[in-house]
Amino acid sequence: MKRVSVLLPCFNEEENVIPMYEEIAKEFEKYKGKYELELVYIDNDSTDNTRSLLRKLCAQDNRVKAIFNAKNFGQFNSPYYGMLQVTGDCVITMVCDFQDPIDLIPQYLAAWEEGYKIVVGIKTSSRENKLIYWIRSLYYKMIKKFSDVEQIEHFTGSGLYDRSFIEVLRGLKDPSPFLRGIVAELGYKRKEITYEQPLRRAGVTKNNFYTLYDAAMLSFTSYTKIGLRLCTFMGLSCSAVSALIGMIYLILKLIYWDRFPAGMTPVLIGIFLLGSIQLIFIGFLGEYILSINQRVMNRPLVVEEERINFKEEGVSNDQ
Repeated sequence: MKRVSVLLPCFNEEENVIPMYEEIAKEFEKYKGKYELELVYIDNDSTDNTRSLLRKLCAQDNRVKAIFNAKNFGQFNSPYYGMLQVTGDCVITMVCDFQDPIDLIPQYLAAWEEGYKIVVGIKTSSRENKLIYWIRSLYYKMIKKFSDVEQIEHFTGSGLYDRSFIEVLRGLKDPSPFLRGIVAELGYKRKEITYEQPLRRAGVTKNNFYTLYDAAMLSFTSYTKIGLRLCTFMGLSCSAVSALIGMIYLILKLIYWDRFPAGMTPVLIGIFLLGSIQLIFIGFLGEYILSINQRVMNRPLVVEEERINFKEEGVSNDQ
């Protein structure tokens, strides 16, 4: 019998962890005798009642496993680490707030049985704020246009991944993984399942400007060179414009020596213009250096505080 692991990263989801368990367990009742379910929650240092609820679930159903992180290790490291800990022949990753619909599971499994080693969910529309969705669309198109490798638009990470691909992830040893880019760059031939993203069933989103910016910069610095190239192109352009303006001022001063008071205005404008451009691109350089620094330090993806219902055999502690 094939084992299917379902991975649910969570952070302060006390209103959703039990309903998610009930819905997934109900869904897998349809596959009784065909698939063995392994349901793994990886908790990113929740401060509400999430962990006590997970302990109760693990006590009443040995198919449920839990990993408790010692700290909050971010929205990318924690799910990635969880994918390396599952023991199934494939793993289905879903968010723990019902924004990845449960009815994607049978579609993922059907495609897997067809032979696809990677099956991903693609948002074609969303019930979230229309402006936010439009901004996301622009971001995906920009990254896709400037990236050195293929990028998948409106792919949040939800999908099914065969054990063979998990072994690829295990060999990367990347301390700052960006799964969405890795799937596009290194993944097998995949099938895309489209869906409309619903609203959260309960609770509030944990994303804010900082987390969204962090996600955008990780993909930007990992898969594009446009930031560094812009520095070069803008520097050359500003240098050319400055030289041209300087020549014009010099010629006008020589021709109209007594009637052309140049003053300090052009100097100040030039200083402020070049200074602001330099600050912007120093920021870009800082993002790239930060990304390099994180990889060079090679810190672990996650530090575990506790794990429940795991047996020692067959579980990796890599990274």
